[in-house]
Amino acid sequence: MKITKLELFQVPPRWLFLKIETDEGISGWGEPVVEGRARTVKTAVEELADYLIGKDPLRIEDHWSAMYRGGFYRGGEVLMSAIAGIDQALWDIKGKYYNAPVYQLLGGACRDKMRIYSWIGGDRPSDVGTAALKAKESGFTAIKMNATEELQYIDSYEKVDQLLAKVALIREMAGPYLGIGIDFHGRVHKPMAKILAKELEPYRIMFIEEPVLPQNNEALREIARASNIPIATGERMFSRWDFKTLLSDGYADIIQPDLSHAGGITECKKIASMAEAYDVAFAPHCPLGPIALAACLQVDATAHNAFIQEQSLGIHYNQGNDLLDYLKDPLLFSYEDGFVKIPQGPGLGIEINEGQVRKMAAISHDWKNPVWRHADGSIAEW
Repeated sequence: MKITKLELFQVPPRWLFLKIETDEGISGWGEPVVEGRARTVKTAVEELADYLIGKDPLRIEDHWSAMYRGGFYRGGEVLMSAIAGIDQALWDIKGKYYNAPVYQLLGGACRDKMRIYSWIGGDRPSDVGTAALKAKESGFTAIKMNATEELQYIDSYEKVDQLLAKVALIREMAGPYLGIGIDFHGRVHKPMAKILAKELEPYRIMFIEEPVLPQNNEALREIARASNIPIATGERMFSRWDFKTLLSDGYADIIQPDLSHAGGITECKKIASMAEAYDVAFAPHCPLGPIALAACLQVDATAHNAFIQEQSLGIHYNQGNDLLDYLKDPLLFSYEDGFVKIPQGPGLGIEINEGQVRKMAAISHDWKNPVWRHADGSIAEW
């Protein structure tokens, strides 16, 4: 079997899909994208395609090494996202070739279903109490929300109090045991992150996410000393080498590599195993489309330390098109009692509605995240 063609589809709301075809009629789908840089990743995939055409798609480890090690420059979000989508599509082909879900080819499942959470509140968190209650009534046992709007290095306690009031409202409306993830989104610098982490402790938070940017991971030491809330990070880390120091330093409790950014199934399975050796939980980042979620669930099925999965249904980014719109069977991702079943079909376990993909690719998108500024005119972290 040989790879014959790679085809890319830039589809709303902000995704990039990849289809890899073979001379035996088996095709696979992947989701290589950096949100806001879809065209850049598209070009990277097209460059890598020159290597893949005519090759056996089943030699996934070899292709991964060639794409990663074959160039003098390696790593980073663009190249690793391109590799990630290709890797997902190759695993999809391999599973279809052997008529088995990917998780079976990774050693088999250690769970039948995966706990998930729902996003609430938007970029500038609002109406979170009502949204949390609605999520709970829909069967979710956990939610996640952004912590704040813009924050300066040193900022007002008024913004701290605003966050605490929102979390208190969630507890009041949705009860004491709903899991609450608070995403600092890299918007918060170390001085304010220490304050927020300490002040949030009484609300029994499930985790705080990316309390500082990964370039400042050394600050996690001080944040961990300020609070007992579990620290999650890793969505902007792209390989097992990026995670080495984070894990050995011991201040992260949950890692969140993204299977569309961190080298795909091949790499994230290895990262999950590294984390297990450090007694660190695995919760893949995935505010993306159905292919990325399917890939996450295949790895989650095999990772003992996987504890919860992000998913994008209803997220504020999904304007006009949502998670289920590109699936032939939207019921495949049916959520029940806060869980989703692991897809059992061959490959990634989903069937993409190619007609819808082609239709929406003709519309395309040019999604970019907003550029925020502080009151003094300086650029703020989004």
